[in-house]
Amino acid sequence: MHAIVLGAAAGGGVPQWNCACPVCRLAWAGDPRVRPRTQSSIAVSANGEDWLLLNASPDIRQQLQAVPALQPGSSLRHKESARHSPIAAVLLTNGDVDHVAGLLGLRERQAFTLYGTAETLDSLAGNRIFDVLARDLVQREAVTPGQSFQALPGLTVTLVQVPGKLPLWRENEPMRLGEESEATVGVILTGGDKRIAYIPGCAAVPPWLRETIAGADLLLFDGTLWEDDEMIRHGLGTKTGRRMGHMPIAGPDGSIAALAGLPVEQRVFIHLNNTNPVLVEDSPQRQAVATAGWQVAHDGMVFSL
Repeated sequence: MHAIVLGAAAGGGVPQWNCACPVCRLAWAGDPRVRPRTQSSIAVSANGEDWLLLNASPDIRQQLQAVPALQPGSSLRHKESARHSPIAAVLLTNGDVDHVAGLLGLRERQAFTLYGTAETLDSLAGNRIFDVLARDLVQREAVTPGQSFQALPGLTVTLVQVPGKLPLWRENEPMRLGEESEATVGVILTGGDKRIAYIPGCAAVPPWLRETIAGADLLLFDGTLWEDDEMIRHGLGTKTGRRMGHMPIAGPDGSIAALAGLPVEQRVFIHLNNTNPVLVEDSPQRQAVATAGWQVAHDGMVFSL
């Protein structure tokens, strides 16, 4: 199984266009300790030719330009085709803007299957701008969490409901903070005897989720914030991480502690907010993450399992 990190950042990317937080200041100045990152998405394939995109970032065109395996004609069997994409399917983990806006960049009459929970796909159906995805070519398939399906040849997918919340643009509806619902899911991908757990948004790790992740060859987990009140302290917002549907990395109730001791071959933080000090490669927080056995995702990171 092959996995490529297309975008490792949370919404806004690194540096964010209008942000002058300490991390973004370093990035704007070209400090080599902070790699620029686009918004969160990964691609997975079992055969190296047919690819599943997990979330469609607003930066999708830039991401595809950086990855030859996802470009037209990359497969030998399509060298003579005038129009082609190795992207055979897209799967959405929620309806966040940084996960669905890239669908608009895939509108040029290319066939692929769009997977998501019924709740997420209903959200798209309620917004007519997504009708630019040609219905005769882009098949929308609602997936029930807990039920496995074959997304691509050799690649089996299971969605799991994780604690989260509604997308920001739906917060006028009744809030369900921390609830396990179809609004936010993690993804378990299996190819042969290898298993990947992709969970870019998660507000808590209940015991059942630890059991689900256990034994994974690769875990890509929500690393949005280092501390729960990080954005408040920087004067960049009024919400804690958990209020935004993201548990912090640090602290006794953070993700490092919650996932400690879990048998996982490789563990990687992804969906990193621009304020997160782990983005600075020689920071104490980055060292703490490494000491705990975690990596920090960056664009272009490749895993071959």
